[in-house]
Amino acid sequence: MWQVLIVDDHPLLRKGLRQLLNAEPDFEVCGDLASGDEAMQFTQPYDLVLLDLNMRGLNGLETLKKIKDINPTTWVVILTVSDDASDIRQIVQAGADGYLLKDDNPDDMITQLRQLMTHGNHAYSASVKAQLTDILNAHPQLPELTKRETEVLRFVAEGFRNKEIADKLFISESTVKVHVKSVLKKLNAPSRVAATLLYLESQK
Repeated sequence: MWQVLIVDDHPLLRKGLRQLLNAEPDFEVCGDLASGDEAMQFTQPYDLVLLDLNMRGLNGLETLKKIKDINPTTWVVILTVSDDASDIRQIVQAGADGYLLKDDNPDDMITQLRQLMTHGNHAYSASVKAQLTDILNAHPQLPELTKRETEVLRFVAEGFRNKEIADKLFISESTVKVHVKSVLKKLNAPSRVAATLLYLESQK
């Protein structure tokens, strides 16, 4: 069962999300907090964070970065009303694992989250995916990567973390980090998410 933390400054929304997720057999809400500042004090382990973008105090972008610094293996999905292209681009570049809109169909939202947790597929609303085409169009073809870099990128695109990639390729985690850094530089990609989008587009 996946442990979920909800961070949003609207109490009614938090209550609704808690009820929605707890009705599913594979999700369990372990906390719902009103701010990013509260999230930084929350010590219970969690697998997934649903994070509002615009909050008083520590906003969603700042909270996302701090969560990823503290625990890079935690999946973080932004849940917001904003479909502004600059917000989406900024959040994707910061390494979010998904960007969902609050007016999405609840069943679609659950499907997206379950695919993220099970397969590592990024959770994006349909309109958000459309906004991401500018990232892809900026890099229509992948530059030349070494065989090892290509292997690492493929595993990154499949949602594996550095330690898992290291185990699969029988190399050290520090070596994987070097390859990932090199791949991001060659792709001119600001994050693993952006690199994944470029890889998936290149496979079409």
